Order: sequence, then structure tokens, then C-alpha cells
Amino acid sequence: MPGLMRDEKLIVFLKAPRPGQVKMRLAATLGAAAACAAYRRLVETLLRQIATLKNVELRFTPDDAESEIKPWMQEHWQLAEQGAGDLGRRLDQAFQSAFRNGSGRVVIIGSDCPEVTAADIESAYAALLSHDVVVGPAVDGGYWLIGLRAAQPALFIDMPWSTSLLLRETLERSRDAALRVHFLRTLSDVDTEADWRRFLAEAKA
Repeated sequence: MPGLMRDEKLIVFLKAPRPGQVKMRLAATLGAAAACAAYRRLVETLLRQIATLKNVELRFTPDDAESEIKPWMQEHWQLAEQGAGDLGRRLDQAFQSAFRNGSGRVVIIGSDCPEVTAADIESAYAALLSHDVVVGPAVDGGYWLIGLRAAQPALFIDMPWSTSLLLRETLERSRDAALRVHFLRTLSDVDTEADWRRFLAEAKA
């Protein structure tokens, strides 16, 4: 079994923690500085929960943010810029880069869902042994994780990003391409003040 795991890669999409550029829906009610502090806490919670994973790449935007992202690095992790383009293009580029560099099962997550654990990522890797696509559905109709074992540009071009239609469109395109899809557990993002207060209450409990 140990040799089975060497082609796995986790990519975490991150933004530079800059007030006014992160958690805009949260900033609308809490203010830019408080929303940025909330973003930092969410990222640090997530990264702490996946700290045991080895082949992890923190992929950040904007491309001049390396010094701001570096403090979140763990030993044996890597850093990379997300590059130009909309979210779909940047996701596709990240997958293509990982596959070109020898990875066989690649999983991408963002930083909006602090409930994600190393066990969730391991479940995604395991599912990719027998499925082409793995998704972690989000309560809002999007997804908190997507994993592939080959590049699938059609899943990222002209997608309804940040809407309740994203997951449905992803599944329809996967079916059209005869891709086998596996679902992980459904989780909630932290986007609004109500989401943030729920996160704080659960963390305190």
C-alpha cells in the first residue's frame, strides 16, 4: 500500500490576507479588517487540520503574495502562483501543472470550508482509484473540493462560479463526458456573518 500513495497531490487555493480583498460578503457587515482577521483564522484552522499531509501545494493569488503566504507553509509543502485568468482557468492550470509533473490523483480545495480534514482528503484520493472525478458538495450548491485523475478542461470553462448552479453544471458536464463521479460528505462554507458566528460557536464548543 505505501507505494500506492506516491502520486497524490493536494492543492490549496489561497488569497493574500489583505483587508478589502478577502471575504467580501463578510466585510460588508463586519468591516474589511475584521473580515481579513476572520479569513486568517479560517485558513489557519484548515491548514492545521491537513498538516499531516505531505504532498501539498499552497497556490496563491495575487502572484506577488509569496511572502504573505510563506508563514503558512509546513515542511515538505510547496508554493506556487495561481497565475492569470478567471477561477476556472486557474483551476485548470493547477490541475494540468500537477499532472505534467507526475501526479496521478490531484485534489484542489479552497479556504472557505474550515471543516475539511486530512481524512476528507484521504477519502478523495481513495475514490480517485476507481472514479474520474470526486467532488465535495457544498450546502450552497457549489463544491468545497474537486479531484481528478486526468485533466478535464471542460469542467472549468464558462462555469457559473459563485452560484448555486455550479455543482449541477459540473455533474452535467461530467455525465456528458462519461466520467465516473464520487461524492464526499456535504459541508458548509463560511461566507456570511451568520456562517462566521456559527463557526465561532462550534469552535468554542
